[in-house]
Amino acid sequence: MSIRDEIAAHRKRRVTEEGHSLGVPLPASRKVPLVPFGRAPFLICEIKRRSPSKGDIAPGLDARARAEVYAAAGVKTVSVLTEEDYFGGSLADLIRVKEGFPDIAVLRKDFLLDEEDIEVSYRAGADAVLLIAGMLDAGKLYSMYGTARDLGMECLVEVHCREDVDKARPFTPRYVGINSRDLRTFRVDPLRPMETAGYVDWAAELVFESGVRSEEEAVTVLDAGFSGLLAREGVVQDPGLFPGLVRAVTVSTGRIVRFWPEIAARRRPLVKICGITNTEDAEAAAAFGADVLGFVFADSPRRAETALPGKLRHLRVLKVGVVTGGPGGLSGPLAAEIRGMLEKGDIDAVQLHGNETPEVCFSSAYPYYKAIRVRGKGDIEAAENYRCPRVLFDAFSSRLPGGTGKRIDGKPAALLPKEKLWLAGGLGPDSIRRTVREYSPELVDASSLLEERPGKKDRGKVKKFFQEIEHGIQ
Repeated sequence: MSIRDEIAAHRKRRVTEEGHSLGVPLPASRKVPLVPFGRAPFLICEIKRRSPSKGDIAPGLDARARAEVYAAAGVKTVSVLTEEDYFGGSLADLIRVKEGFPDIAVLRKDFLLDEEDIEVSYRAGADAVLLIAGMLDAGKLYSMYGTARDLGMECLVEVHCREDVDKARPFTPRYVGINSRDLRTFRVDPLRPMETAGYVDWAAELVFESGVRSEEEAVTVLDAGFSGLLAREGVVQDPGLFPGLVRAVTVSTGRIVRFWPEIAARRRPLVKICGITNTEDAEAAAAFGADVLGFVFADSPRRAETALPGKLRHLRVLKVGVVTGGPGGLSGPLAAEIRGMLEKGDIDAVQLHGNETPEVCFSSAYPYYKAIRVRGKGDIEAAENYRCPRVLFDAFSSRLPGGTGKRIDGKPAALLPKEKLWLAGGLGPDSIRRTVREYSPELVDASSLLEERPGKKDRGKVKKFFQEIEHGIQ
């Protein structure tokens, strides 16, 4: 039984024994006004004391006092988690928040099971309810949605996969929440919602749930096509976060930055061919199936002309500029040139392959991902400090930042992540099949071992590289 199903089953037993309010006194009818859900800035901040994945978050939290903090920062929608035994909430929290701030839209978050749960939520003062598609059959989901809408409430229908989206499609809910946390395992993956969003084929306001810990991450999510954010324990533990989140949703332009949504939607393993220096090699790599082409704009025998990516717009692949900055980030004339290439769409993202610290990456280039050269356990652990959805692990060399043909070997190799792994270093036709089978990487990055000479790819090696990947995943 998954954690989600365990919580739902436990709540069902308690509801059967104690009633839908679980002993919390409710008014006979609603006493507070209904407030529209989803008003700009579309940021939902949560009130939660603990969770199965994090344990105690804020065990002594006063729900009404925290709602006051949110309201003072300009937050117009608050999520109140009312599940008692696993999350430390209560319907009493929702009642107190709504009574204290009748002009705020309040979302009731719980593992709601039936139509009476909806009616109880309405009487308690909720303006919207969360409906988790994965724990409701299609008929019950539709009926609960209809009950809420008949009462004038809105629904945030939470989906996690294509099957959940299929359940919701017949009634095309306006608000669709996509959780970056898998409720079966409670693992977080910021690309999961971007993949699932591709299945929503009606006009919906998409809400990204969980996993946003900074203004930078909020911008990444909004630029991927989401209309709003539901910020969870991060803002509970650190109220200093949400002014930046409010700022992100307030200034969002509604533009779509395609790099991360396309990464999320493509077949695994993704293949990046790096060290592209000429049109012929770029076209060959794309023809064989490359998802990403890498252009090195740093001191290297594979350095490309900055004009090259702009000449390759006819290729339907993602294009990444590879640069090396210092602890203070990317600077100088190249920094301005890289930003210009991003603005024009000549490249889709930047691979920061130098000594950039987590604090300077976002201001150096956007969108970006960080490459980390692995010497030991500390380098792998440092990846957690970066705010980009993925980090590329490469072999360490004291001579060159990349393109050395060296593998990550020994103890560091055994410590590499078992999921969501982006891997570079020593990957070629003779090693890729074993690498794919051993690590199941999400992305592989190859360069020097596909060459006939530095900067010039060997078409036969590139072809065999892709063939060996196919053999590896069979």
